[in-house]
Amino acid sequence: MGFRRAFGFLVLLAVILAAYAAYAPEAVDRWSPAAGVYARKLNDMLPPSLTGRQALAAPALAPPAGPAIPVVVGRASRKDLPWRIDAIGTVQPISTVSLRSRVDAAVDQVLVSDGAAVKAGDVLFKLDARQADAQLKGAQAQLAKDQAQLEQAKRDVLRDTDLVARAATAILTLDLAKTAVATDEAAILADQAAIDNLAVQLTWYTISAPISGRIGTVAIKVGNIAKTGDNSAAGAFATINQISPIYVSFSVTQTLLPAIREAMANGAKVTATPQGSKKRAEGKLALFENTVDPGTGTIMAHAVFDNADELLWPGQLCNLQATLRNEPNVVVAPREAIQIGQSGNYVFTIVNGAAHVQPIVAGRSQDGEVVVTKGLNGDETVVVDGALLLTEGTKVEAREPQKGAS
Repeated sequence: MGFRRAFGFLVLLAVILAAYAAYAPEAVDRWSPAAGVYARKLNDMLPPSLTGRQALAAPALAPPAGPAIPVVVGRASRKDLPWRIDAIGTVQPISTVSLRSRVDAAVDQVLVSDGAAVKAGDVLFKLDARQADAQLKGAQAQLAKDQAQLEQAKRDVLRDTDLVARAATAILTLDLAKTAVATDEAAILADQAAIDNLAVQLTWYTISAPISGRIGTVAIKVGNIAKTGDNSAAGAFATINQISPIYVSFSVTQTLLPAIREAMANGAKVTATPQGSKKRAEGKLALFENTVDPGTGTIMAHAVFDNADELLWPGQLCNLQATLRNEPNVVVAPREAIQIGQSGNYVFTIVNGAAHVQPIVAGRSQDGEVVVTKGLNGDETVVVDGALLLTEGTKVEAREPQKGAS
């Protein structure tokens, strides 16, 4: 067993020495010229790729260069750029009023049609007020009766005062007459209060428009019985929505709140385009809600529009553009040129016909362009199509985008 191990060790050692001699014949030759001859023969038997002889034979030759990569390029530039918010807004009436009855009565007249434009104070409905009118006349008659009694009581006081002065009647009679005067005066006050109350109730039988706007479908007709206490949608005579002026509400991220406040102070303009329409309405930022939605991190803002032509309609969706301010002399680059890497955003610029990786800091995006706050001077040629085939130093064949291409 010991002999086999020794023999195997000698064989392994011989293989190692032979391999070393084959890869380094010069070193073997310096140690033993005779052994160097056999080492060179072994080296000649190895492939050139293992010995490095091919690389040594032609050190000056470089691998042939590949063809240039065709790319579409654009330009980074400097310009004044408005800071604009693009959002989807919903048209909302500033005021909405549901018309309901405050008394139980039959509908006597309907003076408005479905969808009509109404002004504040216009009479829309009249209810049967004959019972209320009769009650008012009864209260007025009671007032007249009590006023007549007061006049008689005052005359009794004057007569009893004279009689008491002449000792012709008891003082108690005079006191009773004065009490009657006070009682009649109190009755008159009660009668007047009753008349005022009935007069107010009588106005409930005439239903007028509290605001100007557009009325919806009239749900009650002549002869129907109006009832109080019905707070459901079916209990409303009709609904008036204020059309002019009107709100367009939209949601924005809370990070824009300081900018919106500043824009409101400067009277920032807003344009709204109803979806499906080419017409635009112009308004201004009016207010924002008093709390931020913690679930979404957004806040609801409202723009007000005069809407005299009724272009905007409640519930309508609009494409909204709010210009917060103008930013002068900013660097912008085409949106397609911005690439995302592990270290952040970058673009490929063209320098001497080759692609160069340029790290940048990208800001907001608007109208197909991205504001570049750091990394570009505004005069660079950047790759907008074909960047996936590029690396640092790749030769490129640049061409301009076709006209009309999106």
